[in-house]
Amino acid sequence: MRIAIVGGRSKADFLIGSLLKKGHKIVVINNDAGYCKYLAGRHKALVYNADPRKQYSFEDAQVQGFDLIIALTPSDTDNLYICQVAKRILRIKRAVAIVINPKNVEVFKKLGVNTPISATYMLANIIEQASTFDVNINSVSIEQDQIVLTEILVREVSPVCGKALKELSLPDKTILSGILRAGELVAPTKETVFENGDKLILLSDPSVQQSVIISVAGGL
Repeated sequence: MRIAIVGGRSKADFLIGSLLKKGHKIVVINNDAGYCKYLAGRHKALVYNADPRKQYSFEDAQVQGFDLIIALTPSDTDNLYICQVAKRILRIKRAVAIVINPKNVEVFKKLGVNTPISATYMLANIIEQASTFDVNINSVSIEQDQIVLTEILVREVSPVCGKALKELSLPDKTILSGILRAGELVAPTKETVFENGDKLILLSDPSVQQSVIISVAGGL
């Protein structure tokens, strides 16, 4: 992929190295001249010392039509501006941005940022899940919170233990994508019988997650 990385210091340094190792083309835009010199000496990437708050900086760097832009500046306002210019004017397909204030995550999503990332926001979700779900249930949101992946451990007291998949009535908008059994992945069929110790991996709409958990693990 062709990726533009805008702003940032240690995060940018790490991402550039990681993405270059995977064969991506990287263009860096950063307003810190000294750090640009450091990045240019450390990585085989095109590095531009320019103000990311100016549209012409992106035009000079020739990132029009890139696959992805990652905004890492310490300002939510600047990161939002960068992503909007990237998508609306430069025709960059996807935009990722660091979000300093977790309250801005939903705003970024509504304004077209594909993946706003807030460490505080993510930590809050993890804490909420840890306090809400049984210790035998793990959960993570994917695709910008449109899908939730839930891992549920089957125990002897679970409603599904000893039953076949064809006997299980899962809520709509739910897919059993796999079973981890004794460390191996099992692709379920209608005849698959759930055993004590199985870990079921389910994809569902967030609105039915609680029903999914109750169907598989019973009441919380």
